[in-house]
Amino acid sequence: MQGFGVHTSMWTMNWDRAGAERAIAGAVHYKMDFIEIALLNAPAVDARHTRELLEKNKLRAVCSLGLPEHAWASVRPDAAIEHLKIAIEKTAEMSAEALSGVIFGGIGERTGVPPTQGEYDNIAKVLDVAAKHAKKHGIQLGVEAVNRYENHLINSAQQAVDMVERVGADNIFVHLDTYHMNIEEKGAANGILIARDHLKYIHLSESDRGTPGYGNIPWDAIYAALAAIGFKGGLAMESFINMPAEVAYGLAVWRPVARDMEEVMGKGLPFLRNKAEQYGLI
Repeated sequence: MQGFGVHTSMWTMNWDRAGAERAIAGAVHYKMDFIEIALLNAPAVDARHTRELLEKNKLRAVCSLGLPEHAWASVRPDAAIEHLKIAIEKTAEMSAEALSGVIFGGIGERTGVPPTQGEYDNIAKVLDVAAKHAKKHGIQLGVEAVNRYENHLINSAQQAVDMVERVGADNIFVHLDTYHMNIEEKGAANGILIARDHLKYIHLSESDRGTPGYGNIPWDAIYAALAAIGFKGGLAMESFINMPAEVAYGLAVWRPVARDMEEVMGKGLPFLRNKAEQYGLI
């Protein structure tokens, strides 16, 4: 998981054969090092087809997901384990390197009260089993801290670090996101510095999830912190436009946040790449 990548939301959130072909062609066109594949329905993915496309185009991949309600780890740990096992196996079949994201819960999961110790115990149990299963398949697992409006369980870098250290597996890491950090961290660089020993993946997302460089994310502080810790992981641009209803609800994206994909890729991507080069990250 090194270099510059992009989330498949630029082209599709439905990873069928047509969506895979469109997204991979787009990533290659923009000279990405890897693509992040959203596994909204892992059992339906044609893994062989995706693997062949990736190999043909010499493109690496990372997969990501949020757990569906019937498999929320905090309250349905057994179902979460089974869901993650299927996703891990599909990730491996596609020759992707990691499965990351909200692997501990749902996007939109909130109980209305603070997390309980029992919820965290269930999550730790699920991630322990999932990490062991992932290791058998040569897959790394990432725990993404997301903001309080999307999930009530792991919101800050410190909470992600605490869970990763509690599980203690050598194939589990922290995944941060500049959009979420802008809400939850006390200063743009703090989350990166807190997670430095476990941070292997970061989403580069603007404050409105639109075109990077046109919001209020303090990009120089972000990149300076990444350079300061000697970050060698994956830098993935993420912007959400034209979201399907079930995804828009969890993300609370109710309106277009950019004109179109061409604007995000034509303006936001060069901005992020130039910053990465400026700070010696690529």
